[in-house]
Amino acid sequence: MSSSFFIVVITLFILGCQGQNPKRGLPPPQGQYPTRPPLPLVFLRVHDFQAWEVHFSHVNQPIGRTPQNYCLFKGFYCDTVPDKNITGLAGIDFNGARFGGNLNFYRFIRFLPDIAIFHANSNNFSGVIRPNINKLRYFYEIDLSNNGFQGGFPVSVIGALQLTFVDVRFNTYNGPVPPRVFSIQTDVLFINNNNFAQRIPSAFGNTTARYITLANNGFIGSIPQSIGRTWQTLTEVLFLKNRLSGCLPYEIGFLQMATVFDAGFNTLTGPIPQSFACLKKLQLLSLAHNQFYGRIPDSLCRLPNAYNFTLSYNYFNSIGPYCKRLVNIGRLDVRRNCITGLPNQRSAAECTAFYSVSRTCPRPGSFNVITCSNPAASLSSAQVASLQAMAPAPSPVTYKALEPPR
Repeated sequence: MSSSFFIVVITLFILGCQGQNPKRGLPPPQGQYPTRPPLPLVFLRVHDFQAWEVHFSHVNQPIGRTPQNYCLFKGFYCDTVPDKNITGLAGIDFNGARFGGNLNFYRFIRFLPDIAIFHANSNNFSGVIRPNINKLRYFYEIDLSNNGFQGGFPVSVIGALQLTFVDVRFNTYNGPVPPRVFSIQTDVLFINNNNFAQRIPSAFGNTTARYITLANNGFIGSIPQSIGRTWQTLTEVLFLKNRLSGCLPYEIGFLQMATVFDAGFNTLTGPIPQSFACLKKLQLLSLAHNQFYGRIPDSLCRLPNAYNFTLSYNYFNSIGPYCKRLVNIGRLDVRRNCITGLPNQRSAAECTAFYSVSRTCPRPGSFNVITCSNPAASLSSAQVASLQAMAPAPSPVTYKALEPPR
């Protein structure tokens, strides 16, 4: 076969591939995220390259000069077809490649109907993801973070039924997030640091994701009660730095897998539900910089894996002995509240002004609901102290997503 068939012009269909400042992407999520399913890889026969026009105005040079040896091109990952003696293209990684312009994603991968992975973070891409993406039967990772994409949520992503990793953070997407986004059978959903707004859909409860970041957007309204339906999977969730309001739903207490829950820097209010005593795997909790009030449930401070609970900059007015113990050992931050006898609290005038206004929450009886049969409150003092002393230092995944890829 003539080498002329392999003029590797990978028509990225990038209008104006311009060099930008080099950036290095986060390493691929192996080891950080859930094990990928044993899906077929991309099996692109060599003759398929005849159909490609390949053109880069700025591109990393291939490791080898042999045109047929496309598996040696930087950013291309190949493997062997399990049941055939042919080489296949398993994934494409253009992270930090300094590309720019309008990425016609589907036109680029239309000759790769079985592509599994496409990473292109930290470039200067713009454009839209077309509906044809739903023709990619085995496509399970897309990373378009830290680019120049804008407009509404890329709804075409929803059509890729096998996706387990969706990362569109650090773009300028705006408007509401369609409810169907939470029906993607994904393990990872990173949509932080965009301009998304309006309410978080009640369909949030349909998600199968283990790691979700909604942080640094403009979401309003309350955390959906449907969150309780994610009890079998949701491990880490970040709601911080939005414009959320209302009271915490007691259904959060159903999240038996949760290790990280962060709703800091919003305008949430009300007491902490007693159901939080059922979050036995919880290591990191932040409700800081809100308008929560009342007594901090001592049952919360009996959780066996409590490592760093931050309730600062609220209006809590009392705590019990277990919470005082966590304060003393540096695992509970209650600065800038209204708790008598503790240092670094709000002024009496601030607290009086806050409590002079009558405040109520919907479903007031729900704050005493216990969502499990064996809450942390059932543990003895010795058990609590022993378990908390042995609690391992957390290694959260989602907080890393709050920094742009480099």
